[in-house]
Amino acid sequence: MSVKTKIFIDGSEGTTGLRIYERFEGRDDIELLHIDSELRKDVGERKRLINESDITFLCLPDDAARESVSLVENENVKIIDTSTAHRTQDGWAYGFPELSEVHRQKIREGKRIAVPGCYATGFITIIYPLIAGGILPADYPVSAFAMSGYSGAGKKTIAVYEAKERDRELDAPREYALTQNHKHLKEMQKITGLLKTPLFSPIICDYYSGMLLTTPFYTDMLSKAQRPEEIHAFLSEYYSGGKFVKVMPFGKEADYNGFLSGNACAGWDGIEIYVTGNEDRVLVSTRFDNLGKGASGAAIQCLNIMLGCEEDKGLALEV
Repeated sequence: MSVKTKIFIDGSEGTTGLRIYERFEGRDDIELLHIDSELRKDVGERKRLINESDITFLCLPDDAARESVSLVENENVKIIDTSTAHRTQDGWAYGFPELSEVHRQKIREGKRIAVPGCYATGFITIIYPLIAGGILPADYPVSAFAMSGYSGAGKKTIAVYEAKERDRELDAPREYALTQNHKHLKEMQKITGLLKTPLFSPIICDYYSGMLLTTPFYTDMLSKAQRPEEIHAFLSEYYSGGKFVKVMPFGKEADYNGFLSGNACAGWDGIEIYVTGNEDRVLVSTRFDNLGKGASGAAIQCLNIMLGCEEDKGLALEV
């Protein structure tokens, strides 16, 4: 009988923790270590379970995630952190294996893995390869706007949106992070290598999950003029052979009458890329589930890489 990997989810009652827990249903290679609900904030009990585990998932606010890491005494324990706390810290592998073989190897061999943020996932999917491929100058003044379902804002916001009586303003999309200090900006800049902090406008919408992020570019400001078809071909080649990142056929948006809906990928664990625009101005968009590739799905993908099994085990990639 094969030995099962012992998994503890610290923060299992939050949105991301619950989704990770659900994805272990039916897996015979995992043994989940459970914490009594009345002890889930007990430091001593959390410390015991963390150090008994082979791998612990952190689905916690940033300060609590840092505290959990400080509780590790067993040098064999591996951590997969879904919070913002460690995404730009030295010594932590960034959990986005499609970016490069170096990223995948660090996840495979690492003991500390930081799962990307949801908005950062959509942004980095576009910007990292364009800079790595010499198409986008590192000093380009990149901007992006994005819409997301309300689930990404956590349990309190979910409750507000799903309340029977609620403010009428929640019926419409709402732009936020107006001070340009969104918490994902640090990883968006550091991981891509941009010299300037991106201009970023996120929008929360009245649907549960799903995300759409778009970056616009002037072609004459790129390292060389690039038509939409050329950028599409480059990204198609860059992400070829993978299961999770899907560059959609050029012109695919016509199938949706020229619209891209933010919730179309809800429940799916991959990410779509669309390239649109014209010879002067190009739009590159990513569409995915903020709770899938943008959170719990990415965490499980990293786990699968660490365990040496199929990357999509327990995940939803069938269209």
